[in-house]
Amino acid sequence: MESLNRMAVELVDEAVDFADELAIEIEELDNGAMVCDFGVEATGGIEAGLLLTEIQTGGLATVQTTVGEVADAPLTHVEVSSDHPGIAFLAAQKAGWEISVDGFEGLGSGPARALVAEEEEHQRLGYRDAADFAVLAIESDRLPTEAVAEQVAERAGVPTSSVFLPTFSTASITGSVALAARAGELAAFRLSELGYDPLDMLSATASAPVAPIAGDDETAMARTNDALAYGGRVHLTVDSDFERLSEATSTASDEFGTPFADIFESHEWDFQDLPVEVFAPAQVTFDVAGGGLDVVGELNEELLAESFGIESA
Repeated sequence: MESLNRMAVELVDEAVDFADELAIEIEELDNGAMVCDFGVEATGGIEAGLLLTEIQTGGLATVQTTVGEVADAPLTHVEVSSDHPGIAFLAAQKAGWEISVDGFEGLGSGPARALVAEEEEHQRLGYRDAADFAVLAIESDRLPTEAVAEQVAERAGVPTSSVFLPTFSTASITGSVALAARAGELAAFRLSELGYDPLDMLSATASAPVAPIAGDDETAMARTNDALAYGGRVHLTVDSDFERLSEATSTASDEFGTPFADIFESHEWDFQDLPVEVFAPAQVTFDVAGGGLDVVGELNEELLAESFGIESA
């Protein structure tokens, strides 16, 4: 398989070439690293969010929008498909790199994680990338500095001038799109955590509604998680059955039916204190190749309508 970071760099090049059309901004830092503002100070948009998701998955996913409904209201949905869900979602897309440098705080996702390959997901997959470039998408309300790029370069084992940092705010159009694209990743993560071999996941198609853009990051974080936990749907084609499938959706959590704004508040916004079961899609179809098909979980459109502020005319 081609290097995830090399494929992601080609997509970053596309972002640079079409920066104006995508409503994003490109900046080269003094140390040669490149920051791509997908939605911090730049406006960004739906197309920027789709391209960002392709970057985060290392080019191993097809990403598109559809129009679905939530409580009879037409809403944009993001659909992601991959024939390499373990690598695309767990080795790359998962937001598993916490960044804290000189007052900068952010959460990193994307193929640069596979250059470090120290997370449990990479161990389960037996996967490590090798490349001269590092692409790390950062979710933050600030743009990364030279110090951030240097830390990424050091951990990834590449020159600072070979670091590419697409960055977006949770409370942006791009953020809502990119986060809605995580339904498949959440399903793969939950199954892997429960003991299912991620290499037995043959293909995945996932969909979730794009949450309305919030005025602050806390509201945006709550809405985008509601979109996944109460509106995210995943179809997985797999190689073998799994007896703990019913635990793979948000319905298995004791918090199911509670808006994420209340869940976060009850845990004082301490994410390390949150039960991992809450981070799961609403519904999963488990399609065993040559075998049976099981469907677990359920949507909660009433809660989504409240979270999104949908009002019937």
